[in-house]
Amino acid sequence: MKFTLSWLKEHLETDASLEQICERLTAIGLEVEDVDDKAAYKPFVIARVLAAEKHPEADRLKVLTVDAGDGKPVQIVCGAPNARAGLVGALARPGTYVPGIDVTLSVGKIRGVESHGMMCSEKELDISDDHNGIIDLPEDAPVGTSFAAYAGIDDPVIEINLTPNRPDCTSIYGIARDLAAAGLGTLKTMPIPSFKVEGELTTAVKIELDDQRLCPGFALRLVRGVKNGPSPAWMQKRLRAIGLRPISALVDITNYMTFDQGRPMHVFDANKVKGDLVVRRATEGETILALDQREYRLGPANVVISDDNGVESIGGVMGGEHSGCDENTTDVLIESALWDPINIARTGRALGIITDARYRFERGVDPEYMMPGLERTTELVLELCGGTASKATLVGYRGFEAKTIDFPVSEVKRLTGLEISSAESAEILKGLGFGVAGSGERLTVSVPSWRPDVDGKADLVEEVMRVHGVDKIKPAPLEAIGTVNARILTTLQIRTRTARRALAARGMLEAVTWSFISEDQAKLFGGGSAALKLANPIAADMSDMRPSLLPGLLSAAQRNADKGYGDVAIFEVSGTYESDKPEGQRRVAGGVRRGTASIAGAGRMWSNASKGGGKPVDVYDAKADALAVLEACGLPMSNVQFETGAPEWYHPGRSGTIKMGPKVVLGYFGEFHPKTLAALDIAGVYCGFEVFVDAMPEPKKKATRTKPPLDLSPFQAVKRDFAFVVEKSVEAGAVLRAAQGADRKLITGVNVFDVFEGASLGEDKKSIAIEVTIQPSDRTLTDEDFEVLTGKVVASVAKATGGTLRA
Repeated sequence: MKFTLSWLKEHLETDASLEQICERLTAIGLEVEDVDDKAAYKPFVIARVLAAEKHPEADRLKVLTVDAGDGKPVQIVCGAPNARAGLVGALARPGTYVPGIDVTLSVGKIRGVESHGMMCSEKELDISDDHNGIIDLPEDAPVGTSFAAYAGIDDPVIEINLTPNRPDCTSIYGIARDLAAAGLGTLKTMPIPSFKVEGELTTAVKIELDDQRLCPGFALRLVRGVKNGPSPAWMQKRLRAIGLRPISALVDITNYMTFDQGRPMHVFDANKVKGDLVVRRATEGETILALDQREYRLGPANVVISDDNGVESIGGVMGGEHSGCDENTTDVLIESALWDPINIARTGRALGIITDARYRFERGVDPEYMMPGLERTTELVLELCGGTASKATLVGYRGFEAKTIDFPVSEVKRLTGLEISSAESAEILKGLGFGVAGSGERLTVSVPSWRPDVDGKADLVEEVMRVHGVDKIKPAPLEAIGTVNARILTTLQIRTRTARRALAARGMLEAVTWSFISEDQAKLFGGGSAALKLANPIAADMSDMRPSLLPGLLSAAQRNADKGYGDVAIFEVSGTYESDKPEGQRRVAGGVRRGTASIAGAGRMWSNASKGGGKPVDVYDAKADALAVLEACGLPMSNVQFETGAPEWYHPGRSGTIKMGPKVVLGYFGEFHPKTLAALDIAGVYCGFEVFVDAMPEPKKKATRTKPPLDLSPFQAVKRDFAFVVEKSVEAGAVLRAAQGADRKLITGVNVFDVFEGASLGEDKKSIAIEVTIQPSDRTLTDEDFEVLTGKVVASVAKATGGTLRA
């Protein structure tokens, strides 16, 4: 947001300097991003040409003798066609930087004649595009004085970085109001527009929308008999200073209102409008040639203003070329309307249109200034272009209901630490335009129409704080707490970090992949529901929220392989999405290994063979990674169970499911199905896993975090081997659980050390050999004790699996 100092002072009566104003703007939250104090124009002075002689070596050049008011005429070579004796213009001496041509002058020779500076054109001073001749000032212009001061181009330009929540400060009047409330001057009251109204408006306005919020109000007035020439010099200077190109009086007035009052306006050439104006949704495929000379294709998401000719304007964004005003315009329709901020933002983004009107409407303009804005614009049109104004019409507007907030003044102290009295708080809010009722420590505050960003008491605290002065908050140390702090992080946060460390310690690299994947990939991994589709995806292949981390990790691993890094081990701990509800988001630790990237080492190396390195990754590598996550998260591993099989994207015979009990699924692991790899267009040997971190049960709360004392048995542990013949369909895990359950006090460990299949065992039979660790704690076991325990183990396994002790 740019504005000049003189423009600001048109609304703010103040003696503050430029430096004080800039400092105060930043202090109240309107951060000053840049200040152009016009110091570059200070070297240019008004000078008179005393003589103009023909250059001896060039027909188109003249040698001028110029008086700059110091009694020391200088010689200048000039090629301007209007250079003559007696001309008064702008002189730039050697050492002066000329902005229009980006050159710093020096004494030079032009065709053998020395030139000590130059007489400047408007383009060379970056005032306008006029380069037909040097600046020609009136004869009474004061020679020797500052040209910038005389021409009024020494007005400093301030640019503030405006945050999206401050639509009221998209106007210079709004900025002046904030500064006045901050004690930097007095806000000037603008006189109410007064002009004669003659005749009726012949063009009717109709709002034909299924949602009134898209256009809450539309005001229109006809002005007949206007003359659309150039706007006055004062208006052109202000517009140029903030980077706008003057076009014509009618267009410049609307631009002036946009910045001066934050009220975007639009003018139609009334003679080009046919029939009534209708505010409606565009139909699919409708087009408009806009004022920027580009044609836009519209649809039902866009709100337009149309007549019998078709679309004349994209509501709140940009007008159409067909009904635009030019030098032949004699009658104009002045529009002042309200538009839905969200719809304006979507329309502007979809069409790629950035305008000053869109900038303000998508943030929210003052609804109560719709009619006053029309009156002020009409007054300017009559003043600068002449004509007669008709009565105005207002359609659809239902008025403004101010929000009322119960404001305990003690909130200022609680939230900011500032001691501000109730009276000062009330005074600050009144200065900002808020209505304040009540007294003491509780105020009732009504929010003005130009502050849609204020919703609650915290917003009021912010207003009081920024105007009073954020710099007045004194730094203070945090209060000392006598007790030991409670745990800050949640269990899920702790486990998320622990899982990352555990996987990184296993030689895997952390990846951060997109949360969006293509529809085909989502369906491949159990997703693809309509509820998880993005309304506005950033790319066609990022249309769905991911149901799994694996598609992104597999694609990342393949991209590495395509670049020559085939042995990749990567992981990610992040969110996946099963539905659009909060409970549908899962926290998952997932990982993928490719090629020979096992924990024992990657690549072909003779020394790795004995360590298991150099072989392709398989289901057991994925299982080990998944178990490492569970163990790191503190899960009791004795309660973890494994089942064959996993979701269909895993290989059916080389995958497994990790569970705790019959219902709680903790994750999956295994090699990937060849069809899955083919669908993702990737090749190679892959294995991977997914562990649902949020599915792990909460640990039991302990009274203390102190570790229990080490309790070691003084008696020797004994190991016994058992071999059971069972059906081929029986899982080894079932045998382990049965043996462990035979006597949980004495049996401290059970491991499988051999699986054998052969004709000697019988058809569909196999032998599972286990090692049982027996640890007595209170006495040495006798042979009779071992016999009893052996019987319990055999009986427990037989009952659970039907297995018999192998002969």
